[in-house]
Amino acid sequence: MDILFVASEVAPFSKTGGLADVSGSLPAALAARGHTVKVVTPRYGGIDPARHRLQRVPGRLEAGGESCGLWVRRREPETWFLEHDLFYGFRRSLYGEGGRDHQDNPRRFAFLARSALSLPGALGWKPQIVHLNDWQTALGAWFLRGEHGDDPWLAGARSVFTIHNLAYQGMFPKGVMDEIGLPWSIFRFDQGVEFHDQVNFMKAGLTFSDALTTVSPTYAREILTVEGGYGLDSVLRSRQPDLFGILNGIDVDEWNPASDPHLAARFDRRDLRGKARGKAALQRELGLPVKPQVPLVGLVGRLADQKGSDLVVAALPSLLGMEAQFALLGSGEPQYEEAFASASRERPDRFAARLGFDEGLAHRIEAGADLFLMPSRFEPCGLNQMYSLRYGTPPVVRGVGGLEDTVEDYDGWRGGTGFKFGPIDPGAMLTALRRGLDVWRDVRAWRGIQERGMEMDFSWERSAERYEALYRGLAGA
Repeated sequence: MDILFVASEVAPFSKTGGLADVSGSLPAALAARGHTVKVVTPRYGGIDPARHRLQRVPGRLEAGGESCGLWVRRREPETWFLEHDLFYGFRRSLYGEGGRDHQDNPRRFAFLARSALSLPGALGWKPQIVHLNDWQTALGAWFLRGEHGDDPWLAGARSVFTIHNLAYQGMFPKGVMDEIGLPWSIFRFDQGVEFHDQVNFMKAGLTFSDALTTVSPTYAREILTVEGGYGLDSVLRSRQPDLFGILNGIDVDEWNPASDPHLAARFDRRDLRGKARGKAALQRELGLPVKPQVPLVGLVGRLADQKGSDLVVAALPSLLGMEAQFALLGSGEPQYEEAFASASRERPDRFAARLGFDEGLAHRIEAGADLFLMPSRFEPCGLNQMYSLRYGTPPVVRGVGGLEDTVEDYDGWRGGTGFKFGPIDPGAMLTALRRGLDVWRDVRAWRGIQERGMEMDFSWERSAERYEALYRGLAGA
């Protein structure tokens, strides 16, 4: 099949979160299955053409009365980069700075969607599927039906819109309708983009796409509820027959304990001795006492309410009173950064916090920790719990979204791969963690939990197969 894949960030070129990982991995998995995939994304100022071996394409791409330059990386799947002042320049982040969105975001991402749909005609290529991702590309669903409704290169193309995180919707004052050239006929709640007298980009994707997907089966059910729908649950319920939950995969080559270059010692399911050596090396690296008999709990990720950072902060006195060590890597909201930095100063023998992001250290925490703590309030899919399972580090998680779908609670009888809790409560989190620490002391039971987790298949091949089936169904329809 011929697939046009549009995303505002694509790893390894640009990244703020899991969207970039999906956009870097899913098209590659589809291409490996024999499909022709062309990825379209902005060329932000931080993307170095020499480093990524990009080629400048002669001429300009015209879209909606504007034009942009083009760069391409020819390796399959082809990745096309839009060069325009809206993207290229001295912005330090993709979407905003200092906690505030860039003021021209409506123009930036309307242009991304328009330009992506203009590319097939410029290339003389006719995609069957246009795959859009999150609010930044959602207007493409309307443009495909509206402005490009008579485009012969898009005739018959069907649209798929993936919700990576419904909490971020792209909400703007209704004055942007004229600014970005949207017809006022679609400024309505039913079958339109209006939401509380504002323009909601996400809603355009939900309303006008032929099929909707999200990044785990449980999250697909959660967003149909008032609690999980962020005001769009009624819209989603009206599209429920067209909504599919497809679990994200992970890069099993990058995240492989048997070949990971970031680790002090490598290991696999059959021989875990390298994990013990990695734990000792991690303790030394973080300034923690090297004690193999003391369990080490890892935490990696964004420090925010969504990730349950408030639960961890509330439980800090109890955590620091445990006979355990904690290794935290992350950045985010200032109050959480300060709380964890303070814990690190007060109990350097028990709590090591590294604020910021360090790719190598993230790998070493996943590999060297005994357990991994991930108490998210909501989690569309989550990746760290899958990394943990692959590295023999049973996770302690809230049973929501992708965490519910990927971690099987240990019960001592049927087995399991980790430890789950339900209530959004520090006490419930502590109970699950203590349960995990108790089982950790049972060497035989613990080895069984590790082996079951390391046997699980989280490759993109499985996810790509499900997307392929969805695409074929749409094209056949």
